[in-house]
Amino acid sequence: MDLKLPIQITDELSDDEVHAHGELDLASGEIRAVRYDDYDVATKGIPAAREDYEFSVGTLRNGTREVEFRVEADPLSGRYSLTASELLELKGRAAKLFSQRPG
Repeated sequence: MDLKLPIQITDELSDDEVHAHGELDLASGEIRAVRYDDYDVATKGIPAAREDYEFSVGTLRNGTREVEFRVEADPLSGRYSLTASELLELKGRAAKLFSQRPG
């Protein structure tokens, strides 16, 4: 299965948020082609490696409806992914989201 969906990623920091966009591979749970919005990784470092990093969430949208899910962020590589259990749950929620007409 080669299904990639556009998602938004939010890295929650103690006093701020970092927003990015990427592609979620529904077969593997890997998130690729991450592009940060107004955040310079070269000067500030990967959000997950910062001392004030708390957690990351992803958002999948269909019109005005959306589904949020937990995203794992690797502070060493800067890669994002979903755990197997989170991916399985998201597949069911995404099927419901996309089977409804956009709101």
